[in-house]
Amino acid sequence: MSNWLLWIVQGLLALSFLTAGVMKSVRPLEQLKQSMAWVGRVPPMLVRFIGICELLGAIGLVLPLATGILPGLTVVAASGLALIMIFAAIFHARQGEFREIGLNVILLLLALVVAIGRLPGAHF
Repeated sequence: MSNWLLWIVQGLLALSFLTAGVMKSVRPLEQLKQSMAWVGRVPPMLVRFIGICELLGAIGLVLPLATGILPGLTVVAASGLALIMIFAAIFHARQGEFREIGLNVILLLLALVVAIGRLPGAHF
């Protein structure tokens, strides 16, 4: 996959997780419950923790590679976000929220594309 295409995927993924991470980190939980029913079924600190992880992951998708400082962290960030999506899909499946899993799978696949595509020497 070409470098510019990976950058596009990284940018879109970062934007998605940045938006979700900020919302889960700072929005009042009552507001979040209106669009994300699961928020009312987990401890509030878990919602905030997930949001902060998504926010840091979004930054990690772009900043290390863009600055040239520890570019390997991009692979770590993408892998971490993929792991979050695996857990999210499992959670939604156990809750019977099968319609929610589609977005988790799409974000998981995009995160895996970035993680694999940014491995040293990767060419696919």
